Amino acid sequence: MKSLLKMTWMESKLFLREPFGTFFTLAFPLILLFLFGSIYGNEPQPLFNGRGTVDISVPAYTAMIIATTGLIGLTITISTYRERGILRRLQTTPISPLVILLAQVIVLLFMTTLGMVLLVIAGRLVYDLKFEGNIISVFLGFLLCCMSFYGIGFILAALLPTARTTQIVSMVILYPMLFLSGAGIPQELLPETVRKISNYLPLTYVVNLLRGLWVGEPWSQHVQDVAILGGIMLVGVFIAVKMFRWE
Repeated sequence: MKSLLKMTWMESKLFLREPFGTFFTLAFPLILLFLFGSIYGNEPQPLFNGRGTVDISVPAYTAMIIATTGLIGLTITISTYRERGILRRLQTTPISPLVILLAQVIVLLFMTTLGMVLLVIAGRLVYDLKFEGNIISVFLGFLLCCMSFYGIGFILAALLPTARTTQIVSMVILYPMLFLSGAGIPQELLPETVRKISNYLPLTYVVNLLRGLWVGEPWSQHVQDVAILGGIMLVGVFIAVKMFRWE
């Protein structure tokens, strides 16, 4: 436990010193919120079943934060540590691979939660954001979504050889998903062809689950979303443990 706390504290400081990760986790979603909020406001829209643009954007932008931390923050960090020999040096200490992976998850989960909280506060204060769901239910869904994308991040970090390769592959995977899944642009505005393509993207199921729970839909309406995200999480954890490499 002591080693986990030390690793978590160290990773927290390193995360905040990295401007790229901090910006896209805490600042960029707020910029999008204020940009599109200033354009469209938050008046009820028939297209969104009587909800405003901000009402449906906050859970979608939360999905964006989850994808960014899972595919960019986690993968690049682990790959960089391995390439620079940091993991090799840690191998000589009593720290186990599980402690290293858990420390990464705890820090990213905290930062992702902070990013979501900032979105909610800004949306509530500026645009009278509406929340129709159950806080505990939304938080559990949020945790599932985070763990599933951290699972994808662990898979990439385990399979790709260098930090540079990891960065390129992660961005190639991330950016199309942001635009095609409904995380950046509401799904209702996407062409039918794009919406069919989005069914093959993991981030689509994060957006669906978070938006649904946000407006009070029961879990029973999101069995497919939960099954897919849960499967991704389990596969990611299995591969991360089996294929963890110190070098």
